Amino acid sequence: MKKLITIAISALIFTSCKNVKKEQTEHSPISDSVEIRNTDYELVKPDTNTEGVLVLFGGYPEDAEDIKREFNILEVAKQKNIGVLFMNYNQKLWLQEDEKQQLAAQLQKIFKDHKLPSANVYFGGFSSGGNVALLISDYLTKKQSSLIPKGVFIVDSPIDLIALYKSSEKNIARNFSEVSVQESTWLLKTLGNQFGNPENTLLEYQKYAVYTSRTETINNIKNLKNTKLRLYTEPDTLWWKENRRADYDQMNAYYLKRLSTTLKKSGFDHVTYIPTKNKGYRADGTRHPHSWAIVDTKELIHWILE
Repeated sequence: MKKLITIAISALIFTSCKNVKKEQTEHSPISDSVEIRNTDYELVKPDTNTEGVLVLFGGYPEDAEDIKREFNILEVAKQKNIGVLFMNYNQKLWLQEDEKQQLAAQLQKIFKDHKLPSANVYFGGFSSGGNVALLISDYLTKKQSSLIPKGVFIVDSPIDLIALYKSSEKNIARNFSEVSVQESTWLLKTLGNQFGNPENTLLEYQKYAVYTSRTETINNIKNLKNTKLRLYTEPDTLWWKENRRADYDQMNAYYLKRLSTTLKKSGFDHVTYIPTKNKGYRADGTRHPHSWAIVDTKELIHWILE
């Protein structure tokens, strides 16, 4: 049952998206690149002259191999001498303070161990991985770490935890899609156990969420004011209505657009909201607007090298 729920979570709009394990590292040449694998990450880097590093976090059940399969970034990154770090860090919709500390230490160790340049680093994440990318970037920036990303991009991420809770209630009451009901049941239990009902515990949700639209709160990413930010989403309202009976205000796109507006009103001058159309397809060819594929990889690399 647990495996079934995990699969269900990976299929839907609200999919989100450790301690460092003992390394078992393999080095193998890939044309002019070097691939390094262990239990916590996979790194593909140029063997010389790395122009930048892209750190990627997958959605709730995604590991490095899943990201590589769904996000065709490697070839274009290699052409421009960009290293790509695929993290196995997942199953996080929010981060506790100790989790931020541990993840920050892990990332800094990876950069040090593999002599990766830290002058041109970008973080990115799909679904819940986008939440992780934003939250850890804010933490590293706040702490004036040796590893501070110049930019962060997120792909259709569920940034508003209260919105997740309320949408889950709607999905269960609607009872249209079995997969949607399974995921929503899990979300209500997970969020409820951690934070309670948001009607009574709004401040608890606000304390951990990337964004709380009810109050326009952005405290958890306020240190990214001078960081380049990109918010990718594919607001295909027809697909969501036909496949999940979901309303527009249940879609990640709705809250990402609101976040973009709130950030710009708050003096964030480097925010770009990027809605796409008919780009969302999974690696197996399945049409799904909640996909890594909505990102134009060549244009993304150009953004990194600007």
